[in-house]
Amino acid sequence: MKELAFMLMLLSFFQPVSQPATTKVIAHRGAWKNTNVPENSIAALQHAIALKCYGSEFDVHMSVDSVPFVLHDHSIQGILIEKTTAAELSKMKLSNGEPLPTLESYLLAGKDQTQTRLILEIKTSQISKERSLALTKKCVDLVNKTGVASITDYIAFDFDVCLEVKKLAPRAHVQYLSSDKAPEQLAAAGLDGFDYHYSVLKKNESWLADAHRLKLSTNAWTVNDEETMRWLIDRKADMITTNEPEKLIELLRK
Repeated sequence: MKELAFMLMLLSFFQPVSQPATTKVIAHRGAWKNTNVPENSIAALQHAIALKCYGSEFDVHMSVDSVPFVLHDHSIQGILIEKTTAAELSKMKLSNGEPLPTLESYLLAGKDQTQTRLILEIKTSQISKERSLALTKKCVDLVNKTGVASITDYIAFDFDVCLEVKKLAPRAHVQYLSSDKAPEQLAAAGLDGFDYHYSVLKKNESWLADAHRLKLSTNAWTVNDEETMRWLIDRKADMITTNEPEKLIELLRK
């Protein structure tokens, strides 16, 4: 019996030890809040990279003449992006003096590194579904043109946009942002996961476990308080999108 116990103890040293999954940090619109730079600016992206965030999220709209620009809102300084030419938009300045970034310039700014993924949100057009789908193609084409496909993921509120990305770039990682579909529906559609508001996940507590069972990735937005961060970490959310990446990084170190 002693010999058997000894052998079992020896064998245990050679068994692979499963490590708990670590929740990853996504800087929402870059790392801007605590760095005093504009959200969705190239400076905010650079700060997210410096923090070694897993990803930096940003938003993309399309000018009237079909040039994608990076900005969260549909307008800047009262000017609607979708109804303004690229030449006019290129004259616009962010609060730190940066020009309003085109998608191409933004992608090139994040290109020469591999530690921080570019989380590209394709914004839903206020004009038409056709423009949303046209923007989708522009985004995928520019990601390929700039050579950043290997570090770029896609998110969108429009389910048809998510499906279009998978059609254009089958290997791309695509998460759905609206909360009207359960994990089983996302898996059936061939998407890679969800990126839902944390309140939705608290109302549907099984969805995180269901997604993991279906091998879908899970993300929650926009989580800025420690209590909710801990709630998601305890439930093994793969990613948390936050305006407070520094706080989440510190919490994950504890």
